[in-house]
Amino acid sequence: MDKKELFERIRADGVKFVSYQFSDVTGKVKSVDAPVERLAEALEDGVWFDGSSVEGFTRIQESDMHLRVDTDSYAILPWTPADHRRARFFCDIYTPEGELFDGDPRGLLKKWMKKLDEKGWIYNVGPEPEFFLFLQNDHVHPVPYDVGSYFDFSSNDSAAQVRAELVEALNSMGLEVEVAHHEVALGQHEIDFRFADALKTADNVLTLKYTVKAIAAQHGLVASFMPKPIFGINGSGMHCHQSIFDKSGVNLFFDAKDEFHLSKLAYGFIAGQLEHAKALSAIVAPTVNSYKRLVPGYEAPVYIGWAQTNRSALIRIPRYTIGKDKAMRAELRFPDPSSNPYLAFSAMIAAALDGINKGLTPSKPLNNVNIYDLSREERITRGIESLPGSLKEALAELAADNVVKNSIGPKLYSAFYRAKEEEWEDYRIHVTDWELENYLQGA
Repeated sequence: MDKKELFERIRADGVKFVSYQFSDVTGKVKSVDAPVERLAEALEDGVWFDGSSVEGFTRIQESDMHLRVDTDSYAILPWTPADHRRARFFCDIYTPEGELFDGDPRGLLKKWMKKLDEKGWIYNVGPEPEFFLFLQNDHVHPVPYDVGSYFDFSSNDSAAQVRAELVEALNSMGLEVEVAHHEVALGQHEIDFRFADALKTADNVLTLKYTVKAIAAQHGLVASFMPKPIFGINGSGMHCHQSIFDKSGVNLFFDAKDEFHLSKLAYGFIAGQLEHAKALSAIVAPTVNSYKRLVPGYEAPVYIGWAQTNRSALIRIPRYTIGKDKAMRAELRFPDPSSNPYLAFSAMIAAALDGINKGLTPSKPLNNVNIYDLSREERITRGIESLPGSLKEALAELAADNVVKNSIGPKLYSAFYRAKEEEWEDYRIHVTDWELENYLQGA
C-alpha cells in the first residue's frame, strides 16, 4: 500500500492513535503507541525503542532498537472506541546500524520465506487455533462459559453470539474467516481462517489471539489459549495445514499418479518433519502445560507417524477431492496456540526442507489403526516413537538437533532456551493442588 492510499484510509477510518507492534521470543505482542500525527515521521524515520527489557532482545549496553513499519499490515483495532480509534502495524526490528536484528522472530520468518522464494516456492499455512471462553471469577480454577459440545447449535446461544462478533471483528482485520464452531469441550471454540503464506499467517495468528481476548473481555469473559486449562477434557491445539505452491499457483504437493496423490516433494516434507518431531515439539508446543495436552486419549497426537484417515497420527493427509488439487496438504497436529508462530513456522520449514534436501521418505502410513490401542511392544515392533513427555525432555531434544536449533539462529535459540529453562525450573519447585490432595495428610 502506498503512502497516499494509506493516509486516505486512515482519515476515512478516523484513526487517533497507532500501535507499532512486534513480538518477543515467546510470542507475546509488544507495542509502541503514538498519536496518528506522528505516523508520517514513523514511516520516514522508523520508531526507536529500548529493547533491553524485552524477552530475548538485547543487553542493557546495546538497548536501542529500531522499528520499521510494514504498511501492508495496517488494520483497525475494532474494539477501540470511535473517539480513541486505534490502528496497528506490524513492524520489523533493525539495529542502530541498519541491519535486520537477528533476535526478531518476525524477521527470522521473513528470512526463511526469502530462501523459499529463491527456489520459486511459497510455503502456505492454514492454522486451526482453539481456545476457551471462561467466566470471570475470583478463583484460580476456570469455569466454562457455556455447556455446548462439538458443532452444537442453539438459536439463543450467548457463546455463539460472542463467536459471531469475533468473526466479524477478525474479518474486518483481514483474516478471511472460513468457519467458526464450538469444539468438543465445554466452553471450547475454534475459528479457522483462510490459508496464506507463512508470514501473513503468523501475523494473523497474533491478531486472532489478542482480538479474541479483547472482545471476550468486553463481554466480561476470559479467553484462554492455554493448551490444557482443565483436567480430564480435551485441550486446545493449533493444527497447521501446510502446502508448498510455486509462483504460478500450482500446488507442488500434488501428484495424480500417486496412491495418496502426494508428490515426491510432499513425501520429503513429511519425512523431514517426522524426523525432527521431537525437537520441533519444544518450539511448537513450548510450555509446561503443552505436555498436559499431549497425552493419549484426548485427540491430541502423541506418537510419531503419518496417515490419511488416522487422527491419532502426528501428520494427517486430508482426503483428496477430485479436481481440488490446490487443497492437497499435510496437517501437522501437535502445535498449540501457546507457541510463537514466527518461530514455529520457521522451525517447521527447516525440518521439512531437511527432509526434501536429503530425499527422505516417511515410513508406511498408519491408516486404519488406532495407535492409542497398541501396546508398547506393538509400537516398538512397528517403529512408532513418541513425542517428549515434558517440556524438559523436549528442550533436551531441541539441544541435540542441529537442524531445528539452527533454524531459529543462535540469538533466538539462546533466549528461547533460557526462558523455557526458567519456566521449567519455576514449575518444578511449585507445589500443586494434586500434591496437596495426595500427600498432605498421607505422607
